[in-house]
Amino acid sequence: MALVRRIRDRGITIVWIEHVLNALLAVADRLLVLNFGEKIAEGVPADVIALPEVQRVYMGIEG
Repeated sequence: MALVRRIRDRGITIVWIEHVLNALLAVADRLLVLNFGEKIAEGVPADVIALPEVQRVYMGIEG
């Protein structure tokens, strides 16, 4: 995580495919969420993970 933060802080864009949300939320400034290759959400991490479709697809939460 420290290495990713250092790279990000230098202004370098990182494309990171990850299903462990805690890891992403610790360093990501922006998330793009795909489901079967289609974008279902994009934006600020807190806003993205609050979306019902993201919660359903990635967290198994039915709302």
